[in-house]
Amino acid sequence: MTFSKASAAGVSIAYNLLLIALKVAVGVITGSVAIISEALHSIMDLVAAVIAFVSVRKADEPADAEHPYGHAKAENIAAAFEGFLLIVASVVIVVEAVRRLESGSEVQSIGLGIGVIAFSIVGSALVASFLFRQARKHESPALEGDATHLQADSLSSVAVLVGLILVQITGNAAFDSIVAILIAVWIAYTGARITWRAVMDLMDLAPPPEEMDAIERMIASNRPAEMAGYHKLRARKAGSRRYVEMHVQFRSGTSLEKAHELAHRLRDAIESEMGGSEVLIHVEPESSVKDRDGESAEGPFRSG
Repeated sequence: MTFSKASAAGVSIAYNLLLIALKVAVGVITGSVAIISEALHSIMDLVAAVIAFVSVRKADEPADAEHPYGHAKAENIAAAFEGFLLIVASVVIVVEAVRRLESGSEVQSIGLGIGVIAFSIVGSALVASFLFRQARKHESPALEGDATHLQADSLSSVAVLVGLILVQITGNAAFDSIVAILIAVWIAYTGARITWRAVMDLMDLAPPPEEMDAIERMIASNRPAEMAGYHKLRARKAGSRRYVEMHVQFRSGTSLEKAHELAHRLRDAIESEMGGSEVLIHVEPESSVKDRDGESAEGPFRSG
């Protein structure tokens, strides 16, 4: 079944609303700080899902006079904020868990808590898997951040389940707070990783080497005979879109009109192979870049 980015984010919002209601109710009934921390985690997941929903709709808006390069980076901004929310949630969980360790606490109706957490493990894993598939399909950082939130929720719920079982076996409620602190460490790590990746994309981090190699293979397989070489190849990513730039040299005798036509053909071929991409080619004569060592003054010169 095909889902739009906004529809996928909507599924996450609906699931998180259900999960928050269950966790808050059971957290209050049992008095478990681990379950309450999971409820807070799910609230952050809901905020992340809403941010993803808004950002993917904004990112799909066409370029305008104020944003001539489009709105794709709205997804990167959303992903960075989602990661920051996870870090904030981890701090709140640690503070509450330490307070419970110092003051002492009791956990009641453990069976009910185990049932809800077991549901959370399975449900969050399934919805996270769905969102990861949609994130890969649409190459959406915002959906990936939302999916990572739910994946962290599923994994942390496993820890909560272990903690509740230990409390039930030993009768020692301290295990509940200890597990909550461990969850917080995991959530903080996940949030930092999401934020770092989003910030790197906002700073126009170059794609990984294998992606640049793929672009070069596309150039090689679509280059016209009149093309002498190219240099200053670079690329960046904004949201789900990629932007590729390069300077292409044409052999002596190639008219400007012909070079322009061939450059457009090369651009169209690369864009058709790289979905969601925009390629900018600067046309140059062959003699403009080679020095006596066969290197460009502006970067490596790749000849035909």
